[in-house]
Amino acid sequence: MKMRGKGQSPLKVNTKDVLTGFIGGTITIFILSLLAISTSTPWLIASFGASCVLAFSLWNSPLSQPRNIIGGHFISTLMGLIVYYVFGNEPWSLALGVGLAISLMMLTKTTHPPAGADPIIVILGSSHTWEYLFTPVLSGSIVIVLVALLINNLRSDRNYPVFWI
Repeated sequence: MKMRGKGQSPLKVNTKDVLTGFIGGTITIFILSLLAISTSTPWLIASFGASCVLAFSLWNSPLSQPRNIIGGHFISTLMGLIVYYVFGNEPWSLALGVGLAISLMMLTKTTHPPAGADPIIVILGSSHTWEYLFTPVLSGSIVIVLVALLINNLRSDRNYPVFWI
C-alpha cells in the first residue's frame, strides 16, 4: 500500500527555469570540456552532468549548495581512492566505497547525490591516482559552483547560494 503513490508530481514547468538549466548546464560542461582540451588534463567526470542538474534546476536545495557540490565530490572521491588502493576493484569494494561516501557526506553535511557515483567512477577506472582528487574532481566542482554563482544570480528571482557553511 505504501508504494502506490497517491499524489502528483510537485514539479512545475517554468520557461525561465528551463532556459536557466539549459544555459547553465551547457556553459559549465563546455568550459570543462575546453579546459580538458587546452590543458590535456581530464576536467570532466560523468557525475558532473548530474551536479549541473542540481545546480541549475534545483539551485535552492540544500543538496545543491557550494559546500555540498565541492565537499560531496571531494569526500566521495577520496573514499573511492582509499577503498581502491586498500581493497582493489571488487564488487564488494564498489559497495563499500559508495556506502562510506554516503555516510561521510551525511556526517559532514555535504550530501550531494551525484557525488555518490564518484567511488564507482574511481574504482572501476582503476587507473586513477591521488591527483585525480584535485583534477578533475576538486577543480571541476569549483568550476561548477563558479558558473552556478554567475548564471543563477543573473536572475532577479534567485539568490545563490542559499548558504555557504
